[in-house]
Amino acid sequence: MAWDTEGTRRRLKEAATAEFAERGPDGTTMARIAERAGINKERLYKYFGDKRALFETVLSDELDKLAASVAATGANLKDIGEFAGHTFDYHAAHPELARLLLWEGLAGGPPADEENRTAHYRQKVAAFATAQRDGVLDEGLDPAHVVFVLIALAAWWFSVPQLAHMLTGADPDDPAELADALQRLHTDGALRTRLAAAGESTVRARFDGDVLAAEMAALFREALT
Repeated sequence: MAWDTEGTRRRLKEAATAEFAERGPDGTTMARIAERAGINKERLYKYFGDKRALFETVLSDELDKLAASVAATGANLKDIGEFAGHTFDYHAAHPELARLLLWEGLAGGPPADEENRTAHYRQKVAAFATAQRDGVLDEGLDPAHVVFVLIALAAWWFSVPQLAHMLTGADPDDPAELADALQRLHTDGALRTRLAAAGESTVRARFDGDVLAAEMAALFREALT
């Protein structure tokens, strides 16, 4: 009987994704990942090399899935809220991605697939810059900072679910509840206006003269209006 190579690779990557998300690359072993997949360790090494290479493969694959999923929705910069919302929805359905990114940052060292990821993010920044020139977005904001803040808004609920729970009472294991809380904020026009004004004035007062802080204040206003 022929060996199901693709099926084996898939099971190993699924096990590795779960292990890395739960424990980080330094908190698990290749033997543990192989055991979780029910496949011998030698095959894991054969397909993916060492643990560092495996972690990079897992994270790169998960980021590719995010990009493909958001692109498939048709979301674009004409509705920046929809674009951010679809990114939020993906993180809600796949909370392991935020954990993998946090573990990568904690581990230090060069990021996984840095060259390709940098190129991908620069394409996003270029798209935002084009939208600014076309009058779709406020041209007074640094497009790279806009992209970063949108990613943070979409992922932070799942990066620190304990903080979301302490602040809002939302169940971190119930993405629908989190989404409902955000929707209530978005539809309460008076509350959004007050928060935007307060947030912008606070940031400007705290970091008077700081260009980046001024941009962040403007982003805070735009996110809530």
